[in-house]
Amino acid sequence: MRSMDLLGRSINHYHITEQLGEGGMAIVYKAFDTHLERDVAVKVIRTDQFGAAVLEKILKRFEREAKLLARLSHSNIVGVIDYGEYENTPYLVMEYLPGGTLKERLGKPIPADEAARILLPIARALDFAHRQAMIHRDVKPSNILITSDNEPMLTDFGIAKLLDADENQTLTGTGVGIGTPEYMAPEQWLGKATAKSDQYSLGVIFYEMVTGRKPFIADTPAAILLKQTNDPLPSPGSMVHDLDQGVEKFIFKILSRDPDNRYPSMTEVIGELKKISSNAEPNHLSSIVEQNENPLTLSNETKVEVPPMPVFGFPPPVDLLERSNQDRRKMPWWIGIAGAVGLVLVILLIWGLAGGGPFNFYASSTLSVTLSNQSCATKNIYIDNKYYGTLSPYSERTLVLESGQHRYLLCEKGRTKCESLVSEDEKIVIPYRSACN
Repeated sequence: MRSMDLLGRSINHYHITEQLGEGGMAIVYKAFDTHLERDVAVKVIRTDQFGAAVLEKILKRFEREAKLLARLSHSNIVGVIDYGEYENTPYLVMEYLPGGTLKERLGKPIPADEAARILLPIARALDFAHRQAMIHRDVKPSNILITSDNEPMLTDFGIAKLLDADENQTLTGTGVGIGTPEYMAPEQWLGKATAKSDQYSLGVIFYEMVTGRKPFIADTPAAILLKQTNDPLPSPGSMVHDLDQGVEKFIFKILSRDPDNRYPSMTEVIGELKKISSNAEPNHLSSIVEQNENPLTLSNETKVEVPPMPVFGFPPPVDLLERSNQDRRKMPWWIGIAGAVGLVLVILLIWGLAGGGPFNFYASSTLSVTLSNQSCATKNIYIDNKYYGTLSPYSERTLVLESGQHRYLLCEKGRTKCESLVSEDEKIVIPYRSACN
């Protein structure tokens, strides 16, 4: 099927309006869902390069694999909404994200801490998928979409697997790639993709973000494989002045030719990216909040008001110096002592209020925190592991807490799907997501 054949047509209740992109595995269209009245992305799997026998095997496996993809629910994975076949051509219907891709934002080096912070949500998405026994097989910048809130979303999960002829044989012989050569791990060329292959691909993206170029560049896929196999990895430190040695060691490890020399799992990769991202600026593309740990958008609109200090009523001190000798002789001795003690207390009070002494005359400071749920899901609120009730969709709730740093945890379905944040801010907005439509 040629890419222009579907423009203006309707597949089921999806009316094709625009072609968004075309690759070796699929053609992506923008479509209008006439049932739910929203825009979606329709990914039509390319079958024009397959023989009849291979195509029959793909169609048999497609429904099972599509259902697995639809169950892969994560806040940084573009969700599969629907699937089907059109004239013996399988297609997937996915969320439509108009913000472009990470590929469009690359081209020059960016600081390593910012690169790490951008990729942290993607690493978490991969970690989640790997724990569901799902491998991406084609992690690359063009498969990382950016939302209108500058949040990265991983797409095309499992598309490569949909094009496997069977469970143990890939389609490399058909001329269809099993990934994108510049981002493929060496073992993928042999049809042996594992979770560590996704780890390698993520490492290539990080290398490209930090240095401004891919580690191995050649004119043909075969030449790239030869470079991967025979050439040493170009040192990122030679291209980026003052690159932290820890960052360089991370790159060398995650891009090891031997999968056994990479990190044991994506969990360890997440830990390393956290360390690297600790110095990232908060207001960049890398200000995308950490998924499953802090995928929340923060605002400083609400101000904290410390309750006014209580007014302590002390009588004015007796000015003993203005009294005449005669008055002092007539005054009982204990009044003089009481006046002196009162004067000392006033001095201590002033000193304490100024923060200069060991006495704390302030009332305990409080923090007014407003949780604003702009998503379509009900959230269970946990603050410092203490349950604070629920937060309905499109509603707000204000809580008064002791001032300082708190850990907020907002969960769906018990505590199986949570978003968390350690923050001192006064307003937390849980953003709307297109997945909630």
